[in-house]
Amino acid sequence: MGTRRTPLPGVGTQYDFVTDAGQHISVVVHHDGRRFLGFYRPDDPDTCQASVQLTTGEATALAHLVDPAPIDAVRTDGLDLVTEHIPVTARSPYGGRQLGDTKARTRTGASIVAVLRRHSAHPSPGPDFRLAIGDTLVAVGTREGVDALAAIVGGG
Repeated sequence: MGTRRTPLPGVGTQYDFVTDAGQHISVVVHHDGRRFLGFYRPDDPDTCQASVQLTTGEATALAHLVDPAPIDAVRTDGLDLVTEHIPVTARSPYGGRQLGDTKARTRTGASIVAVLRRHSAHPSPGPDFRLAIGDTLVAVGTREGVDALAAIVGGG
């Protein structure tokens, strides 16, 4: 299952994925924090069958139901900060390169506070930490900064 990330200028970001069973689901994250969960017809991926609006709190509660591991160790409620998990995919120009090569903080103002690997976590990685395809970066920053970092890491 792969996730496709699409910037929506003036709105936010849309995340799409297709389950192993073929169900197309999307999450639209608006700049103001609202989230919409969309479910699409298997025979027509452009037809949304149902959409559910979630507040930030509801989205967090749903995420905890899906994956009970603590994902919000940094509380950003009410602040102009977001915490995002950014995958390092095969399209990323940074697989196999050092974290410092991204120049993340200088270019975006966002900070990479941890790198998650399949069976390990690396908090506070230094600039010499070598990224691998399949890693997940835990980033903290403004919505714009984290979105810019995701585009850089994603090769966009």
